[in-house]
Amino acid sequence: HLKQAHNSCVPHCEPPCVPLDSMSTFTDLHIRGWIKTGERFDMRGFGGGLYLCYRENYALPVWRFRYRLKGSNKQCVMVLGSYRDMSLKVATQKAKELSIQVKQGFDPALEKQERIKESVVIREAKALEWTVDRLAKEYYERMILRQYKHPERVQALLTREICTHLGKRLVKDVEPMEIDAMLQAILDRGAPTTANDALRLTKKLFNYAIKRKITTGNPASAFTNREDAGGKETARDRALSLSELARLFEAMRSTKGFSIQNHHTFKLLLMLTVRKAELTEAKVNEFDLDNQVWRLPATRTKTGIAIEIPLPDSAVTALRELIRLGCSSPYLLPARKAQDRMLPHINENTLNVALGKVRQSLPDLEPFTIHDFRRTARTQLAALGIAPHVAERCLNHKLKGVEATYNHHDYFPERRAALNLWAQVVDACEEGREWLPEGDNVVPIRQKPSR
Repeated sequence: HLKQAHNSCVPHCEPPCVPLDSMSTFTDLHIRGWIKTGERFDMRGFGGGLYLCYRENYALPVWRFRYRLKGSNKQCVMVLGSYRDMSLKVATQKAKELSIQVKQGFDPALEKQERIKESVVIREAKALEWTVDRLAKEYYERMILRQYKHPERVQALLTREICTHLGKRLVKDVEPMEIDAMLQAILDRGAPTTANDALRLTKKLFNYAIKRKITTGNPASAFTNREDAGGKETARDRALSLSELARLFEAMRSTKGFSIQNHHTFKLLLMLTVRKAELTEAKVNEFDLDNQVWRLPATRTKTGIAIEIPLPDSAVTALRELIRLGCSSPYLLPARKAQDRMLPHINENTLNVALGKVRQSLPDLEPFTIHDFRRTARTQLAALGIAPHVAERCLNHKLKGVEATYNHHDYFPERRAALNLWAQVVDACEEGREWLPEGDNVVPIRQKPSR
């Protein structure tokens, strides 16, 4: 009677369903054979309410469990899982456990749906939780992106330092000891200035979270740069001498892996006295090589004022070579490999890494950075007798005091003469020869006022 009632409830089954209380003689070997030969079927019973379904559109067979609730003639079906994830033995045990629940009056399919709903709610709740990653993303978009001239630098600090150490933590759960661990990790790799920057940014980040009522306290508030991060920052005063420049060029030629693009870039940074980002982000169309002028737009200068930079002959030669090596890229220094930030031009850190390789060949030289090239140029311009106001304009510094208010002269002819003279000195250092201020090297920069 049970067999007749059961089979009548599913007339579409081919072959007829095996009775709920019967046991199958099928094994895993049979199932693997069906998969191998591609034998398809709708439902094949294994006893105890366990069935295997392998329809035409299925990549692998799927386990199903059929049952009737106590006091009901309605037959229910629930999916247990794929044969890939559940062997016959595991599926059989699962069917036995579910059969016991059915006898006790529970509906396993309904409970499964409740569990799914609960897991969805939990996932949605977690998605709305304020992690440091989420906080940093919003802080960058609302407070940095539209207000900072170079927001990518703040984003890099958020990503590399803060989010790397704290990103997955809930904002409300971050403890002072975690801030300390982050700062110590930065200090351990020898980056005290970065530790100071990270601490300042972390304080701002959590103060923003307090304003947004995301948390009630700032775990970084008790930390100071002097005691807990990189200490007091002092202005650098490193400038390379001409003999050190000659050694630098020699090291660039001999350092393995130091590319010709890096060589030209370092020479241009020295010769044109520009900031690193101004050159790494430069587009080819900014350069008028025929008239030997680089028109640097206001959007990419620190002062926010556009400037025309005169180009000495050797600078034009280096630029032409970089443009050729760029293979028609709109950027003077196109990206050389995939980057996390997906920049179309090289990352500023690329030049830092390149300089690190060169400095290994100069262990006896006092450490120096790429930014020290500007101080080197300014020092050597003074040694060449260039007037201070002209030298300052060569570095695109704003004039100070009353002069800044009333003097808007660009000093372009004077700057061209100054940079041409300085380029001769740089060329001499590159060639390893001594530069002497005589003959064609003598360029009148300033004249004594007539009485």
